[in-house]
Amino acid sequence: MKGLKAILFFMAVSPLCFAVKPAHEAVLKQLHLPYGFKISIYADDVPNARQMALGEHGVLFVGTQDGHVYALQDKDGDGVAEQRYTLAEELYLPNGVAYKSGALYVAEVNRIIRFNEIEDQLDNPPKPIVVFDKLPSDKHHGWKYLKFGPDGKLYSAVGAPCNVCAPEDSLYASLFRINADGSGFQVLANGIRNTVGFDWEPGTRHLFFNDNGRDNLGDDVPPDELNQWTGTHQHYGFPYCHAGTISDPEFGGKKKCGQFQGPVWRYKAHVAPLGMRFYTGLQFPDHYYKQLFVAQHGSWNRSVPQGYQVALIKFREGEPFSEQAFVSGWLTASGDVLGRPVDIVQTPKGGLLISDDKLGVIYKVEYKK
Repeated sequence: MKGLKAILFFMAVSPLCFAVKPAHEAVLKQLHLPYGFKISIYADDVPNARQMALGEHGVLFVGTQDGHVYALQDKDGDGVAEQRYTLAEELYLPNGVAYKSGALYVAEVNRIIRFNEIEDQLDNPPKPIVVFDKLPSDKHHGWKYLKFGPDGKLYSAVGAPCNVCAPEDSLYASLFRINADGSGFQVLANGIRNTVGFDWEPGTRHLFFNDNGRDNLGDDVPPDELNQWTGTHQHYGFPYCHAGTISDPEFGGKKKCGQFQGPVWRYKAHVAPLGMRFYTGLQFPDHYYKQLFVAQHGSWNRSVPQGYQVALIKFREGEPFSEQAFVSGWLTASGDVLGRPVDIVQTPKGGLLISDDKLGVIYKVEYKK
């Protein structure tokens, strides 16, 4: 298993392309944003870019599903990352990255590791410390999202090892948290098929998380979900009930939908909502403040593809009430897929960075008054 193999840690510094590749420039021209917004390429050579995390000194850390973890640096402050460091390779689907107090935390399928004082050692990364290694090793839905909550604890999830099944081990299909040192493991919720995106609403600190619905029930069933964790242990329905009201044809007879917590918002089916971010910056117009941006990775087996956009979920008094496209165009009218957004982070200046694992780039979104 890759996570158990010897890992190479070495100086691997690559200058990124200063000029945007013609193919990527062509994609940029197809993207649509609201009036006043501009999208550009922040980093042009980041293969399989997945979750991102910003360090204290502006370094952008990027996880992948091809074994690598990268660090990107804009040394000259021109708004484009010109330096890429390879911090690790041959990890086991290191999708999730989180940063706290000088350390980079990386979620592999079966464990969470930590690189101490990482921003001071980009060109010679330290050997990682194992924080927690008692997670299942199943590859199916095994990749993880990782983020520190307002309580200082580290949150992640374990997906279901299947399209639809009822695993005997309650650790599957769950949301969990641990202390930064790996102690205090606690399962917060169950019945979550596969969440690889969550964030806390500013002010209320309520935790909202995405969940990708099961396959093979048709093009439009079930809807993907936005859920809210209320602070006590809850079950969100999988595999018995989907999107709060749809009984599973195989498992639904065993339990009723009314026994479970339903979603607070239903996306279209198979749009694959991944990374999400409540906006707290001052750069965008006021009506974007405390609203939720969601990267919809896009459908993989729908007869007519959908998703492939960054959506804006509008909130009012702590509840979502509408959804609209914020960045679109990765899916063309003819059905061609130009890119697949994965994660969203907010920069200190109030812009957004968006990862794209298909194109291997990081986009930058800014608002110009």
